[in-house]
Formats: sequence, structure tokens, C-alpha cells
Amino acid sequence: MTRQLDYHTIRAIFDRFHAVEPEPKGELEHVNAFTLVVAVALSAQATDAGVNKATRGLFAVADTPEKMLDLGEEGVIEHIRTIGLYRNKAKNVIKLSRLLVEEYGGVVPNSRAALQSLPGVGRKTANVVLNMWWRYPAQAVDTHIFRVGNRTGIAPGRDVVAVERAIEDHIPVDYLQHAHHWMILHGRYVCLARKPRCADCLIADLCNFEDKTA
Repeated sequence: MTRQLDYHTIRAIFDRFHAVEPEPKGELEHVNAFTLVVAVALSAQATDAGVNKATRGLFAVADTPEKMLDLGEEGVIEHIRTIGLYRNKAKNVIKLSRLLVEEYGGVVPNSRAALQSLPGVGRKTANVVLNMWWRYPAQAVDTHIFRVGNRTGIAPGRDVVAVERAIEDHIPVDYLQHAHHWMILHGRYVCLARKPRCADCLIADLCNFEDKTA
């Protein structure tokens, strides 16, 4: 496992991320907390661009749990059939919409445990919603963050919970709100899985990754 970077190096890394993009944003389109939950749940094993293409039409007609229930499972399928696992995801969207109406009065709850009680919503999805909608510094560890955290030494860990904890423990608190967005974007566009673009990396000189590309 890559060695954990020290405080000063981590702060220098996030100083650079902040200088380039002070307010990084998630790329999933949404209009309220409900559509954000749905979009993130649909994004499992799918690209944000693919999800956005499918949900523009869906959210135009169903931007509340009540409207989603009125649309029904088959109606949801018609909008999201271009997304992988669309049948199972449509089933979960209807189930979570029903639970929101029956248990939460149609309002998306803002505790991690309550969010995770919704069908199709795991810890990562819950953390995305807490961070993006309620601006709580929760860290949603996806494959990009897991890779960047371990490669660089920013937040090494053997599983996603360990990486999440390392982020919370080692990244300065003034950067925690946007930490997972900076790391996702870095992993998506620079620190690629198969061939990282080290020559274009703004933190290459601070990174612990030994197999840097030219």
C-alpha cells in the first residue's frame, strides 16, 4: 500500500486543486434533493453523461416522489432504458419514491442512516446527497477516489470505508467539503486507471505513485 502523505504535502495538493477550481461541482444534473437521490442511484455502473441524458426527460415529468409514483415503473423504464440495469433501477426508483411518501411525507431525509434505508441507496449515494445538497462534508468514495487516494498517498486504504476515514482524518477541514469532487475529477480526467496522464498532472511532484508515466 502507498505510504500516507504528510499534512503539509496534502495541504499543498489541495491548495493547487483549489487554485484551479475553487468550487468543483458534481456532474449529475438535478433540480432538488429527490432528483439528486434518483440520479445518483441511477449512476451505479453508468456514466454521469449517460444518466443526465436519460434523466432530463424523466425529471421534466417526475421531479417529486409523488409524480414518480404516478409515472409508474414502466414509465420510468421508458426514460432510462439506455442506462445499464435499467429494469432493476426503475424498480428501486419506484420503491424509494413510495417509501419517501409513506415514511417521510415525500421529503428526502438528511441523515445517512435514513438515506441508506431507501432501496438502491448505499453509503456512497447517501454521502453524495449529504455533500451536494446539504453541504455536509461527507466523502463519497467511488472507484476514482479509491484509486487516487491509494495511488497518491492522499488517503490510502484497503477498502472504501478505510479510504473514506483516511480522507476525513488527513485532509484539512477547510478542504473537506469539496475534497471528494476534486479527487473524482482528478481521477476521471487525469489520474486514469490504465494510463494516468502524469505529464499533465498538477500534483505529480507531490504524489507517491511510483509508476508515473512520461
